Amino acid sequence: MKNTWNVALAACVGAVAGFAIGQHVTTKNASPIRPAAAQGNPTPSAAPAGADQIYKVALGDSPQQGDNDAKVTIVEWSDFQCPFCGRVIETLHQVEKNYGSDVRVIFKQNPLPMHPNAPYAAKASLAAQKQGKFWPMHDKLFEANNSRQPDALAQTKVDDMARAIGLDMDKFQKDVSSPEVAQIIRDDQSQAQKLGANGTPHFFINGARISGAQQYEAFKSIVDAQMKRANQVLASGVSRSNLYETLVKDGLTAPAPQAQQPQREPPPQARNVDPGDGPAIGGKKPKVTIVEWSDFQCPFCSRVEPTLKQIRDTYKDDVKLVWRNEPLPMHPNAMPAAKAAMAAAKQGKFWQMHDLMFAHQTELSEARYEEWAKQVGVDVAKWKADKDSPEIAAAITKDSSYGQSVGADGTPAFFVNGKFISGAAPFENFKAIIDDQLKKADELLKKGTSQDDLYKTIVADNVKSAPSAPAAAAAPSPDQKFDVQAGSSPSRGPKNAPVTIVEWSDFQCPFCGLVEPTLKQVMDQYPGKVRIVWKNQPLPSHPNAMPAAEAAMAAYEQGNDKFWALHDKFFENQTALAPAFYETAAKDAGVDLSKWKSSVEGHRSQASILADMTAGSALGASGTPTFFINGHKLVGAMPFDSFKQVIDAELASKVAHK
Repeated sequence: MKNTWNVALAACVGAVAGFAIGQHVTTKNASPIRPAAAQGNPTPSAAPAGADQIYKVALGDSPQQGDNDAKVTIVEWSDFQCPFCGRVIETLHQVEKNYGSDVRVIFKQNPLPMHPNAPYAAKASLAAQKQGKFWPMHDKLFEANNSRQPDALAQTKVDDMARAIGLDMDKFQKDVSSPEVAQIIRDDQSQAQKLGANGTPHFFINGARISGAQQYEAFKSIVDAQMKRANQVLASGVSRSNLYETLVKDGLTAPAPQAQQPQREPPPQARNVDPGDGPAIGGKKPKVTIVEWSDFQCPFCSRVEPTLKQIRDTYKDDVKLVWRNEPLPMHPNAMPAAKAAMAAAKQGKFWQMHDLMFAHQTELSEARYEEWAKQVGVDVAKWKADKDSPEIAAAITKDSSYGQSVGADGTPAFFVNGKFISGAAPFENFKAIIDDQLKKADELLKKGTSQDDLYKTIVADNVKSAPSAPAAAAAPSPDQKFDVQAGSSPSRGPKNAPVTIVEWSDFQCPFCGLVEPTLKQVMDQYPGKVRIVWKNQPLPSHPNAMPAAEAAMAAYEQGNDKFWALHDKFFENQTALAPAFYETAAKDAGVDLSKWKSSVEGHRSQASILADMTAGSALGASGTPTFFINGHKLVGAMPFDSFKQVIDAELASKVAHK
């Protein structure tokens, strides 16, 4: 998925917040923690922004692992189908191993609406709890989550897990469907909502908040601070049995009020979208046309497929679904899969191929495409020729380019009679718009609008009546300025340049790769006048981002030029990121390999990377790429003109003040 959270900014979202229910970028209040200047040796214990506030979190009868008298209590809100929740499991195990009986973990349920198998998994875990086996079930469910198999948490497989851990299946089936279990989940979610813990995973460590699949060091910084606090309270005479209640008794029961009321998310934006002549399924004379931009390797595209089937089953000939291709750069199998499917479309077999690809998403490969092509009954020789033809490659590129132009630069993206829906939204989100559009269509047809003109007429009306685009997509405001420290981070350009661009970036983020030619253009157009400073913001959603950052920063220990040599190699070969490639790139850059390996294996750069991430989050740079041009914020893979506007204004200001 390129960007289910915010398609307007063309930036990878900082998944340090895990999955947000709303699936949109939100700007959080800056914490009182000041951004750390990356000078000297940054402390590895820098706490995540907001961790200095304590919340009063009730434990209830939720499942617990660890001693009642533990000094530190970690309350976790989680979702068994959330990939970030699965990713953080190893970090929690590391916390438990290193702190032993001083830490306990409390588990709370928050199955998110975009995860269709999460509610049953949550109920199954609670049914297992009633037989004293919550944690074995918890481990089985997350083992399945981490397998990344599309149906790993299907109900039948969850039932098999229950049998495998020795549950009484008659009692399990009764409990899993009981109103009591459903109420526990509702209560957990209600508590999460009141505390502002609307994404997963979300943690409160002795009441101190930490959000998302953070690195171990982020947890350690808070656990260490809370351990110290607990020891002080115990020294004052409080008993271990009353420790947790004492630590949180004066905590917040809800997030602090905003200085400004946040703007409401606008209604779905409408855009004049041409359905094109690509593969379509549904009614021949539809009242509602859904144009979908999708990617065969995107897990969110796969996740929304049952919803799209439900739409077709519910509305039958009243709805037509049109497919348009958007193979994302971070998905190496997406473009080949798109070519294979579009070659099948040439023989009228697109949807059969489509269904097989999504049913076997983890198996995408050239061998499987040919196997599926034979299975759906195409002429394989013709299919192979079409698959490799410039015509199909051009058609896919045209789809992708047109999608970008109408704002569909994330997958999946939908336009329902022109009304925009982003991401793997639930059926209800589509239903509300479809029902409204059916009424409009019926009214227009009654007034004499022809079927041939219906789509064009209704889209034009939707565009006309749509609210203006969100302010977040507007050009940067020149009067907003942030205090951003360049520190001793890697940089290009003279240190005394009149304009400094500080960039928070991620080597695996496709948008960070897309903006690289623009940054080169900036340096070429403004020789000697611009310096670019690199800051690390490796996102948890990108498994190769942190290792790549460590590899690049290990090279930086041997010189600024060595860092940029690896930087350029990594972005030129973004899909090849892997340990063997890092070493090859380091060798090509001329580093001392033994010293470089020692740094990488010893994770010597993690402290400075964490300091970058903390400083970036405090400035609101939790998405990548984010730039500060002499303190003026610019978010996303913006075009050259957006940079030029701010740079020219800054240069003019420098001249005016001489």
